[in-house]
Amino acid sequence: MDELGVRAAALVARRPGDARLRRVGTSRAGTPMLLLSVGHGSRQVLVVAGPHANEPVGGATALRLAERALADPRLTEGADATWNLLLCLDPDGSRRNEAWLQGPYTLGHYFRHFFRPGFLEQPEWLPDGPDGAALPETRVLLALQDELRPFLQCSLHGVDVGGAFVELTRDLPGLSRRIAHSAARLGIPRELGPYDTLYWPELGPAVYRVPPPRRGDLAAAITEAAVDSTWFHPQPYGTVTAIVEAPMWGVGAVEDRARPADADAVLRSVSRALRHDTRTLEDVLARVRPGLGGSPDVTCLLAPVDDYLLVGPGLADSWDPDARDTGARALPPLDTARLTALRLAGRRVALRTAGLLHQLVTASGQDPCGALPELDRLIDAWCADYRDGCGARWIPVARQVEYQARVVLSAFELAGRHTGARPRSGDSGRPAQATVPTHRE
Repeated sequence: MDELGVRAAALVARRPGDARLRRVGTSRAGTPMLLLSVGHGSRQVLVVAGPHANEPVGGATALRLAERALADPRLTEGADATWNLLLCLDPDGSRRNEAWLQGPYTLGHYFRHFFRPGFLEQPEWLPDGPDGAALPETRVLLALQDELRPFLQCSLHGVDVGGAFVELTRDLPGLSRRIAHSAARLGIPRELGPYDTLYWPELGPAVYRVPPPRRGDLAAAITEAAVDSTWFHPQPYGTVTAIVEAPMWGVGAVEDRARPADADAVLRSVSRALRHDTRTLEDVLARVRPGLGGSPDVTCLLAPVDDYLLVGPGLADSWDPDARDTGARALPPLDTARLTALRLAGRRVALRTAGLLHQLVTASGQDPCGALPELDRLIDAWCADYRDGCGARWIPVARQVEYQARVVLSAFELAGRHTGARPRSGDSGRPAQATVPTHRE
C-alpha cells in the first residue's frame, strides 16, 4: 500500500506539469486515499484500483496507465482527456493481504493469508442506495463520480483462480475481439462462463452486460442481477463502466466450449462437495468460536466467514439438479467452461473460509481443539485440487498488469468512439476529438 503512494509521488515529481496527486478521502482506519491525475482534458476517465482487498494488481495497473498517458499525448491532449486513477478503494483491507504479496506465489500461501471483508463491508456495493452509503471509502468514490462525471469508469478486479473477463454496464462493440487478442498474446485464459455472470447477457466471448440493479439478497444478486452499486451510480452522466477481471492463477478449461457427456453428474459432484465442505467448516467454527473473544480484529475476520458459510448451501442447492426449486430460474446451457467455473467457485468458497479460520486460530495463540492441523490438511488438499485437478498455474504479475492495461486502453478508445460524453457544468460542450489508438507494443 505505501509503495503505491511513493511511486505515484515520484511520478508527479518527475512530471509536475502533467500529473497531480491529491488526497481525496480517508479510510475507516485513517489511511489516506490518493487520486493520481494525468492530463488536463475536459473528458474524464476514472480508474478504480483495489475495489476488493484481495485483488492488488489494479494498483500496479493504475501506475502503468499513468506512465503510458504521460508518454503518449494521444491519450491526453489528443483525446481532450484527463486520466484519474484512484490508487486503492479499500486500503485497510489491502493491508491485510500484504502477508502474501511478497510471495511465495503459491495457492497455499495465498489462501492462508487471504482477506476480504464481509459483503456489507465491500465499498463498491450500495445496499442502502447512494444516500445511505455508510462506508467512508464508498462516499469517497461517489463524490469522485459526481465531481468528475467520467465518460468511462474502469474498476480493476482480479480473479484468484480462473480466467479473464469483462463486465460492462453498456456495450462497447469490438471489445471482445480486442480482449481475445490481448489474452492470447499474454497467455491468459478467457473465462467464457464465469460464475459471477451465470444469468447475465453475453455481449461477446468473455464480455458480459451487468443487469440493471434491483433490490434483493446480496448473495443471490451476484449472479441474478447486480445490486445497486457504484458501477451504475454515474450512469446519468453518460458513463459506461467496465469491470476488468484478470486472473492470478489461470485455468485453461474455463475457455473450453465442449459439451460434457453428463453435465448433471458434474453438477451433483460440485454441489455435493460444497455441502460437505461447508458442514466440515461449520464444525470447525463451532469448536473454535468460544475461544476467539470479541475483539475488532476477530469480528472483522468472522464476518466473511459467516457470509461464506451462509451462502454455500444455497449455492449448492441452486446448482444441484436434484435439489433445485422447481420455480427457480433454469441454469443456462452448461459447457465445460461453465461447469469448470462452478467447480472453481464452490472450491473458492471453502478455501477462503478455511483460510480465514486459519488466521483466526493462529492469531488467538491457542488451539485447544486441534483445529489448525485439520485446517492445514483441508487447505493443502483443496489447493492440490486446484493445481492438479484443475490445472491452475500462476500468471506473472507483469502479465496480469499488462492485460488489464490493454483492456482499459481498448475500452477508452471504444467508449470515445461509441458513447457521447456529457460536458461538465461550465464546459464548452464541444464535441470530442478523434479517438486514440490503443497503445502499441
